[in-house]
Amino acid sequence: MPRILIFSALLAAVLSGLAFAQDPAPAPPAAEQPEKPAPYDDRLLRLSEILGSVHYLRNLCNADSEPQWRAVMQHLIETETAGEAKRQERFTASFNRGYRAFASVYTACTPAAVVAEERYRNEGATLAVEITSRFGN
Repeated sequence: MPRILIFSALLAAVLSGLAFAQDPAPAPPAAEQPEKPAPYDDRLLRLSEILGSVHYLRNLCNADSEPQWRAVMQHLIETETAGEAKRQERFTASFNRGYRAFASVYTACTPAAVVAEERYRNEGATLAVEITSRFGN
């Protein structure tokens, strides 16, 4: 399914480029929804960073790939930042920062990497519970 979305986005970009080549008049800028940060954005940004870290460490230390961490992050982005490009960029950057932080340190699974992954999962679970209990429906 994600490949279809990527292909569709690429196709749309190519097609819009072709249309632009035929019409040299600049298109008006797209109306972007105003940013509406949630009161729990700081916590969600930290959770995004944790998801990136756990994604890297779990895949480093497990023989089987675990794509669900990235899928959870994608769902979080789609749910929380619909139509808000700047917020989406911040959440994505936070996930990538968490991923890169451990990728720059661990190239093989070590006991320290296992401990770090466990601690981050625990922190993430605590944050998720805190966010939903404090700000949930």
